[in-house]
Amino acid sequence: MATAPSKPTLLNKLNKFIREVRSEMRKVSWPNRKELITYTIVVIITVVIVALFTSVTDVIITWVLNLLARLGG
Repeated sequence: MATAPSKPTLLNKLNKFIREVRSEMRKVSWPNRKELITYTIVVIITVVIVALFTSVTDVIITWVLNLLARLGG
């Protein structure tokens, strides 16, 4: 009579997960200092542009809604 394979324990699953993560992290192409600075500047500029766009849009919509409220009331 064949025995059923035992279920992996939580500790075994966690150990396997950590080994797989370490293996994948070794494959990552990490940016050098120059690339990191360039990417950071691009992100900051993008965030500023999106924030300005959102602010201007909010001001315009608020102005239009206030104008409509005055005209309708």
